[in-house]
Amino acid sequence: MSAPGEPGRWSGLWKAIASVGGIGYAPVASGTFGTVPGVLLWYYLSPSLGLLSWLGLCVALTAASSVAAHYAGPAFGKTDAGEIVLDEVAGVCWGLAFAPHSWAWAIAGFFAFRLFDITKPWPASYFDKRVKNGFGVTMDDVVAGWFTAALLAVAAALLEARG
Repeated sequence: MSAPGEPGRWSGLWKAIASVGGIGYAPVASGTFGTVPGVLLWYYLSPSLGLLSWLGLCVALTAASSVAAHYAGPAFGKTDAGEIVLDEVAGVCWGLAFAPHSWAWAIAGFFAFRLFDITKPWPASYFDKRVKNGFGVTMDDVVAGWFTAALLAVAAALLEARG
């Protein structure tokens, strides 16, 4: 019997988790498709959890993504395979953590996160280029999420100051 993460019967499970039930198999823009479940999770779940519980969920998603990506990467044949999108879910959940709750902020967060995930400003680029394991795969998206959170916080503050 193979251990979790070794090729064999467990690889399908790791692929399913890392691809968020197959969403990562989208034929184009898998990262964009993978971001959508995170936005929906935030919109429908965060109001009932409260901020501290939401941040706890973000930590749990980050850990789960790191482990799943660590084991799914070899199963896909590439450390940062395009099919791995649980990292996008974790990243956008961080990005929306402090945003006012509305669809407008959800959409703004979605686009800001995609921008930062694609452009990978430092230190996201460090994790993307230098940390070749599940943690690195996940952390470039988490950092993109932190940039998103900062941008949304500035935007919210400016809108509030305007009255």
